[in-house]
Amino acid sequence: MTPPLSRRGVLAGAASIGGAALGATAATQAQAQPAEAGRPAKAVVFRDVRPFGARESVDLTVVDGKFTDGPAPAHAKIVDGGGRIALPSLVDAHIHPDKTTWGSDWISRRPANGIADYCEQDVEVFRTQKRPVGERAYGLMAHAVTRGTRAMRAHADVAPAYGLAGVEGIAQARDRLGDALDVQIVAFPQHGVVRTPGTAELLRAAARDGLVDMVGGIDPISFDNAMDEQLDLVFDLADRYGVGVDIHLHDRDEKGTKVLRGIIERTRSLSLRGKVTVSHVFCLPLLKDAELAAMAEDLSDLDIALTTVAPSAELVLPIAKLKEHGVRVGLGSDGVRDSWSPFGNADMLHRAHLLGWVTDVRLDDELAACYAAGAHGGADVMGLPRVEFEAGDPADFVLLRGECVPQVVVDVPQRDVVVHGGHVVARNGELV
Repeated sequence: MTPPLSRRGVLAGAASIGGAALGATAATQAQAQPAEAGRPAKAVVFRDVRPFGARESVDLTVVDGKFTDGPAPAHAKIVDGGGRIALPSLVDAHIHPDKTTWGSDWISRRPANGIADYCEQDVEVFRTQKRPVGERAYGLMAHAVTRGTRAMRAHADVAPAYGLAGVEGIAQARDRLGDALDVQIVAFPQHGVVRTPGTAELLRAAARDGLVDMVGGIDPISFDNAMDEQLDLVFDLADRYGVGVDIHLHDRDEKGTKVLRGIIERTRSLSLRGKVTVSHVFCLPLLKDAELAAMAEDLSDLDIALTTVAPSAELVLPIAKLKEHGVRVGLGSDGVRDSWSPFGNADMLHRAHLLGWVTDVRLDDELAACYAAGAHGGADVMGLPRVEFEAGDPADFVLLRGECVPQVVVDVPQRDVVVHGGHVVARNGELV
């Protein structure tokens, strides 16, 4: 996690969502996989919807969780969209559900002066909360589903103070939401890998025993004071146990670029292309254009993904520039109602709104790009197929009232219907 930061606006860049005009039914429906032998296909027709805010409404046919451009089976269930906009469900590429106090009594936060102070308060919250991690994480993750999140990468603190309770709690919540939410779990050493004895062993156990999808790291120079030792250990675990890497990097100066170079070198030497993510990466927005372009080329060459939580105009990643070089960039919530901050709501449409706010955008394509960062960007980072209402795409989408995508980003309307794998999983802000 990263400490709360101030917000003010500077344009960060734009991209489009939805591609060409979507007036024709064939262009907005998709091809499903055949049903298993002996089992009737599960078919749903979503009538009168407007993908990406198209002017003309269409019917979307879903068979076995994927869009199809074929005729709807006679037994298909009908869901009336009432002319609502259909948008791809969102992906939270960086969130900490284990820390949350969501649904619990209010906690008063004390002044903090750096990551170590926040960590101390994390431990106090963990010890004093009446509800276990699994219950708190489930409440937050379920809320995210009702707001249109289809997948998330969940970071769980791993340290001697907790053992693997965070990993286990998020796994419990994931299992309870198995039909509504896809989850990747990261074993995250918030207290440091080297500076906190016993953490390395916990990371190793989590990776070895198949409890996590990724192992993490944090500020190898400025916080752990052991860049090579931390990176060597984390990358060795990834290589040895076949998991991914997701490292928090908050440094804004040459320490950040030095760590990023170390990550690039290890990704290359261990052939971990496509399996590494760096979160926050506050040093990148501060680079000059030529330096940024050179770094982006190396990141793209090794398919190293990045995530941002849009903390401020100065520190949000320059998404458009990075995408020009083919770098995958996702958007996330970070911490929600925890010891670090009283703010946050795990609503990725609201986070897309905040991305537009801090980057001071105003043009339609810039606002649409904010939604694309929360939908397509997160999917790219997590290795999930995008949802573009085309043949074979997963039927993960939301239905809501609105005129167009830019207006939706600004107004953040209620998600009336949330669909995951072709099934309605939430209506009007409540799980079905």
